[in-house]
Amino acid sequence: MSDVILINITGRDRKGLDAKFTSILAQYDVNILDIGQAVIHKHISLGILAEIPKSDDYSSIFKDMLFEGHNMDLEVDIRKVEIDSYETWVHAQGKERRIITILGRTLTAQQISAVASVISENQLNIDGITRLTGRISLREPQINPRACVQLSVSGTPLDILDMRGKFMEISQKAGIDISFHVDNIYRRNRKLVVFDMDSTLIQAEVIVELAKLAGVGDQVNRITEAAMRGEIDFKESFRQRVALLKGLEEEKLLRLTETLPLTEGADLVVKTLKGLGYKIGILSGGFRFVGEYLKDKLSIDYLFANELDIKDGVVTGEVVGDIVDGEMKAQLLRELADQENIALEQTIAVGDGANDLPMISIAGLGVAFNAKPVVRQKAANAISSVGLDGLLYLIGIHDREIKQEVK
Repeated sequence: MSDVILINITGRDRKGLDAKFTSILAQYDVNILDIGQAVIHKHISLGILAEIPKSDDYSSIFKDMLFEGHNMDLEVDIRKVEIDSYETWVHAQGKERRIITILGRTLTAQQISAVASVISENQLNIDGITRLTGRISLREPQINPRACVQLSVSGTPLDILDMRGKFMEISQKAGIDISFHVDNIYRRNRKLVVFDMDSTLIQAEVIVELAKLAGVGDQVNRITEAAMRGEIDFKESFRQRVALLKGLEEEKLLRLTETLPLTEGADLVVKTLKGLGYKIGILSGGFRFVGEYLKDKLSIDYLFANELDIKDGVVTGEVVGDIVDGEMKAQLLRELADQENIALEQTIAVGDGANDLPMISIAGLGVAFNAKPVVRQKAANAISSVGLDGLLYLIGIHDREIKQEVK
């Protein structure tokens, strides 16, 4: 009759360690049922769940493993696992799985403890923790540091809405971002990312900048803020603002594009995703002339934005064609997914305003970036503590992969 044993090996890591211990098990024709390993600061934790075909071999395996552990100055713990307990563990497969990403400039024990407590309260189990950001030097601090860990959890939350609410509360108090989404095949097979433009890809609201040039900054700013909060219909507010730009010279528009600063991490996130084969789009309620500039600068694949009517080198105060609002953004995302022959679950949408919510809500991964409170409350995922490249960690990309792709 066979036995099931659990082996835990801990101590200073070294080359050949896995080969040495598995070779011992191989002498007894052991079957490996599960195996996992983590190394932190040159110290290893190796776990092996194994089936011993012959129960009589247990004592010999026990002795050989302990002897090798002593020789290598490692702690080796071996214990039998009851078959009923093992079978219960096997049948627990297939539980819902979610990925929880914790992202910030730095991460503290208090922050991780707060997140872990909410997970525990909802009777979820943390199956694995992975660090996605690189090692941090204490002697040579980074200018824009980032720290990110990804938790794989299993089980069904007792109250998913309450859980999201508590994560948001922790996020606001602790200054970190907490992303929480289902782990499925689509998470690892996304192909299309669409970004809002103003206050997402660039650190400006272009219409506000144009209003300053036209001398109507205060008027336009009041309408813009109300629209971003969702208090005014976007189309109507847009027409009101554009009308105030009447008489602005086209030459000033073109000069403005070169002064608009990219958001921190925008260049990195686009280059990395392009290098990984993603298609990138801009779906903007802003202006096409800025979008064209960014399209060329960042090698964007798709661009949809509003076009100012210009005659004789002067803005007329009208818009050419239909206005790109929230509902159109969602429709355009569907059309782009169809065009790329992918499911909506394989898309990502990122934006900051109320008119981005329709596309954020239908995308496989919807992300509110530096968003207004009304948007953060409705979006399942948010980035506020770091730059736009924080999106790469939500996708599950490690720092070493980011550096490799943008060399």
